Amino acid sequence: MFDDSIKSSCFIPNSVDILFTNRSGGYSSPPYDSLNLATHVGDDVNVVEQNRDLLISKLPSKPIWLNQVHGCEVFDADTWDGSFIPTADAAVTIKKDQVLAILTADCLPILLSTTDGSVIGAVHAGWRGLASGVIEQTVELMQEKIIIQNSQETIRAYFGAAIGPQSFEVGEDVVSVFINHDPQSSKLFVPSNKAGKYMADIYGLAKNRLNAMGIYDIEGGDECTFKNMNFFSYRRDHITGRMASLIWIKNRA
Repeated sequence: MFDDSIKSSCFIPNSVDILFTNRSGGYSSPPYDSLNLATHVGDDVNVVEQNRDLLISKLPSKPIWLNQVHGCEVFDADTWDGSFIPTADAAVTIKKDQVLAILTADCLPILLSTTDGSVIGAVHAGWRGLASGVIEQTVELMQEKIIIQNSQETIRAYFGAAIGPQSFEVGEDVVSVFINHDPQSSKLFVPSNKAGKYMADIYGLAKNRLNAMGIYDIEGGDECTFKNMNFFSYRRDHITGRMASLIWIKNRA
């Protein structure tokens, strides 16, 4: 149900906690079985709230659930008063016990933290968001907060579970978008057995974007939601639930 196995990773400062969910341990019926945390996929909203309550019992506060639209808008969670659902595909905060949450079912969730855990971010990175600059926008907001705090900290990244490079088939239009931005990204697209189709490495594409921002301390990136039935996968099942990737700064390190 909950995967906190990477807490021993060097990605996690003592002042930060993270949590990933998979598809099991909740109350939803097929095809949303069972820990679906999304209200927009056709599942019974009352059951989704039960699933969210189960998750919240493991957290210091209610997460900020974003209205994710596959764009590049980044929400400054330090301004949130709890009265609305932000429309954004990433969030950043310096507030303690403020839980940032990303929902996915093939797209790449990226958790970000400064080395001292004073600034954190969470990113929903599908190919559209990656292409439109959601990583760059998130890192820039984090860097602004680092400067405000007169800090010299660098940023680390962790990749949650996403669709793997052997399962993510895209068209030539997607390939062109990335190659036009960075010709070196061509190596991350391998022709499939279908004409005009390519297998894309979303982990590699995100890593390239982070590297271009000076972020090289990156972990994760070895899961495939499509192949692993423990994960929700939109590409595999079409009608399905969503998992959560969460990060927060602990009130006490």
